[in-house]
Amino acid sequence: MKRKIIPYNSKLKELARKLRNNSTKSEIRLWQQLKRKQLFGYDFHRQKPLLNYIADFYCYELKLVIELDGYTHQFEEVVIKDELKQKELEEIGLTVLRFDDNEVMKDINNVLRTLEGYIDDFEKHTPNPSQEGNKKVI
Repeated sequence: MKRKIIPYNSKLKELARKLRNNSTKSEIRLWQQLKRKQLFGYDFHRQKPLLNYIADFYCYELKLVIELDGYTHQFEEVVIKDELKQKELEEIGLTVLRFDDNEVMKDINNVLRTLEGYIDDFEKHTPNPSQEGNKKVI
């Protein structure tokens, strides 16, 4: 199966690199749980350019974007930008899960349970392409 590439603004590559090198505490904390395929073997990327945005975390196989919202996400103009970003990402078939920085810092286990629940639901409703050719015909 050919991998679908999500287009992105190449001008965002350098900014994404800077963001990776200057991560927030909550991003670092969640990344410690996601990196090196620790979450059910899924490969996550951080500060991933998608369309005209940079997603905090992204997993191609799960079609999942994870956004962490800090104090600036309480301001009306940021909320409006977040809503537009989420709408456009969902229009191309991605799911966006949002967590508050405080939730990641104070209750990482609940964040991980939510992610595990998403993965469990995703796996139940998504055919495994490696098994597609192995179906028995009776």
